[in-house]
Amino acid sequence: MKKEGYYSSGEFAKMAHITKKTLRYYDEHHILKPSFLTESGARFYSDEDFARLQQILLLKYLGFSLDDIREMTISDSDYHFMTDSLNLQLKLVQDRIEQLQIVENAIKDTAKAIAEEHTIDWNQMLNLIHLTGMEKSLKNQYQNASNISARINLHSVYSANKQGWFPWLFEQCQLKPSMQILEIGCGDGSLWLENSTRIPSDISVTLTDVSGGMLRDARRAITGTLHNEDTRFQFRVVDAQKIPFADESFDLVIANHVLFYCENLDYVCEEVSRVLKKDGVFLCSTYGQNHMKEISQLVADFDDRIVLSAEKLYDRFGKENGEQLLSRYFSDISWISYDDHLNVTEPEPLISYVLSCHGNQNQYIIDHYKDFRSFVKKKTEKGFYITKDAGIFRTKKEMC
Repeated sequence: MKKEGYYSSGEFAKMAHITKKTLRYYDEHHILKPSFLTESGARFYSDEDFARLQQILLLKYLGFSLDDIREMTISDSDYHFMTDSLNLQLKLVQDRIEQLQIVENAIKDTAKAIAEEHTIDWNQMLNLIHLTGMEKSLKNQYQNASNISARINLHSVYSANKQGWFPWLFEQCQLKPSMQILEIGCGDGSLWLENSTRIPSDISVTLTDVSGGMLRDARRAITGTLHNEDTRFQFRVVDAQKIPFADESFDLVIANHVLFYCENLDYVCEEVSRVLKKDGVFLCSTYGQNHMKEISQLVADFDDRIVLSAEKLYDRFGKENGEQLLSRYFSDISWISYDDHLNVTEPEPLISYVLSCHGNQNQYIIDHYKDFRSFVKKKTEKGFYITKDAGIFRTKKEMC
């Protein structure tokens, strides 16, 4: 029986040039549910369903998995999610291109070795197998990088301090000619990108991060801005608890909002102290217990089950306890505050920030996204004030 204003599953499938079996699969796996279901089980679809199906087919063509697509609840007002997702997918495509270039070169080298030496480097071929199976790991890494970008974006757009965090932090570095610099946990390289015209020509900067995805973001952005032939920057995946550089290698070590994520802060401090030169400086930023407190209250007002972080990071390393934790390894410790607050006037960046946090928010927000967006929109209509309580500890290597 034809239902007015709706398409039968056969009509709907024909419109989209897919099979009824595919439609059933999308229904059963909660990717696209029909708008109307009769008592006998007949499926009927609307024009809105067709728009959603077009999104699904496009995203599938662009390389997203059905698991990814299932989690995307994109409406006309939520295109920032589409943008974030497409940027994530673009980075994965760029990585696939780089991987295929490596594979191409390895195949050429192997063919040449067989032709000239009648041998094969099996270790190299084994590495290729591991390389081509990296996609799931890369996606996780890039998702982390996207989360960092969401948090940075909120600050960059709505901060009252017009100088910005990264230009201010750059000034605290007090760079001098011939300096050897190490940044641990460099993220997407924003410290250097936002100050690209102020970087001295005769310094050496080693950017490290435990996330290969973040490091690739930093390398692409920095080499794209400062040109590939710029020899001032090196990039390396490094665990801050095991820094692979010689003793007294660096004049300056920077850890920007990193130490509270480290599993063993003592190991990190020991390593930083070891690689610092005798007069070396360690700059490490963090925040105090009042930082961004209004956001936690916002989500609690929407649903009191939401906790944006399972642990308070400032309890691990913050303004209140940082000097005590650092004093075992460093001297001349001083705290320098960054004077700022946020006044957020649009819901989307604040929502992206909330969803990027390391808590249980997705469990309670995603299925009620429209309600949450309306809630945040009302809160931001006249500006939503957010406290910032951040700064840096500036220290020197403890001399024995």
